[in-house]
Amino acid sequence: MRHLRLGLADFGWAVRGAQAMLDHKNPYDSPGQLYPLPALFFGFPFVYLRQEIASGIFFGISSGLMAFALTRDGFHRLLVFLAYPYWAALLAVQWSPLIFASALLPWLLAATMAKPQIGIPVFLTHNSRRGLWACIAVGLLSLIVMPGWPLAWFRHFGEYERFIPLLVLPGPLLALAALRYRDRDARLLFLMAVMPQRWFYDMLILWLIPKSRREILFTVLFSWAPGILRWYHMPHSYTEVGRWSVVFIYLPMLGVIMFRSWRERREQSRTLLRSVGPQS
Repeated sequence: MRHLRLGLADFGWAVRGAQAMLDHKNPYDSPGQLYPLPALFFGFPFVYLRQEIASGIFFGISSGLMAFALTRDGFHRLLVFLAYPYWAALLAVQWSPLIFASALLPWLLAATMAKPQIGIPVFLTHNSRRGLWACIAVGLLSLIVMPGWPLAWFRHFGEYERFIPLLVLPGPLLALAALRYRDRDARLLFLMAVMPQRWFYDMLILWLIPKSRREILFTVLFSWAPGILRWYHMPHSYTEVGRWSVVFIYLPMLGVIMFRSWRERREQSRTLLRSVGPQS
């Protein structure tokens, strides 16, 4: 981060907010403070560290937890780290690896409160009793520390530049995921599609959807199209970022879900035919 001159990058908002609280100041007096108070709790351990060291430790721990969570279902899932959104998150010191890990580690679910626009889909699709209690505890603690923070935070919402995938052409196609509402992966895709997002790092959460080596590599391959395109043409608007995201990240994920559904129906049909065949 020192070489790139990014310092704490996006994580800096949490650290600066934590520093303001230690100085008995309102962290939401700072323009651009778009993170809820639970996110600032993560900044306390890093207040007195050099920026580059703090960002490296935070992102390193987040990535380590993500790797640990992924390997519980097989080492092939570490291929998720090849996805372009992970590397976009690394450059910006983003929260998406930590929130990704929270989907698979129940005791970490409170991390979803740090960035609600990608945390809410994870919370609604991967919650557990332990995770719910952790979120309640962190929420109550934040209100004890600063009772009025939600209202102060809401005032900054207008500063958030974003796009909503479902509303960016050809984003309406993502509504097809709602047809598979019983499928947790389909629900995650649809919920992410209706959440405001800013850049490609937010979409790392979608790699909770592909499970097999083939699914992961298929979606990883498409994910690098925006990464390559931006070297030649930087998006001029968030609508353009949204369109690239829908075409190269969201729609391939929808394809994975639909193909998986078709394959399951085919297997069920074959099983049914085999069971009926001998009787006839």
